[in-house]
Amino acid sequence: MSDRSDNRIAGTMEVMKDAHALAARAAQIIGGRVQTAKAPYRVVLSGGSTPRAAYQLLAAADVDWSCAELFFSDERFVPPDHKDSNYRMVRESLLASGTVNPRKLFAVPTDGSLQSAADRYEEALRQQYGAGTLEAGVPLFHLTLLGLGDDGHTASLLPGQPVLEERTRWTAAVPQGRGEPRVTLTYPALEASALVIFLVSGAAKRDALAQARGGALPAGALKPQGEVLWLVDEAASGAQDQGYGF
Repeated sequence: MSDRSDNRIAGTMEVMKDAHALAARAAQIIGGRVQTAKAPYRVVLSGGSTPRAAYQLLAAADVDWSCAELFFSDERFVPPDHKDSNYRMVRESLLASGTVNPRKLFAVPTDGSLQSAADRYEEALRQQYGAGTLEAGVPLFHLTLLGLGDDGHTASLLPGQPVLEERTRWTAAVPQGRGEPRVTLTYPALEASALVIFLVSGAAKRDALAQARGGALPAGALKPQGEVLWLVDEAASGAQDQGYGF
């Protein structure tokens, strides 16, 4: 879907004072985009701890979600009520108040076999996209929220795993690399995004952020067609150590 000759990931970076300010800025951008969008507006939600606070703020915001179709960047292959389920985290943080009522919600299947779950999720994506082939200029997703692991992974594009070489499928099974199997969106699917927002918080992410911004690691190999925005806190950016005033 994209030209990979440039080994640097495109995008701009905004540095927030702390994790609270980071969540507030993410919620402001996401809420603003959703509020002014037309249906269907396809949004990819990230799992993990960093976006949870943003989801909680969005749940309390006055935003009309009726145009939004919600998807997941990846999911652990665990039951939907499992403590490690991304779906459960989103349900408890974004949806629990009852004020966020999206047009549709597409959870990753976690029944049957791992491969069949990936296949079914890909079929759901193709049906919503309305075609079996991604077209330049026609985004699969309008807004994609992603995190960044200490090891540079994003979604479940894990270092050293075969999924990093997948260039045809939109979803993939990731049976190894972590304690539990996973289903993830692939590079082609994530790259077909009009806006990708990375949320990065904490000093432990500082090295991964620098490497990913330079085009290294799984996250740095992502070359989205649209905008890329890195929302990071001072601890992740190193701003405090360098004496920058933000």
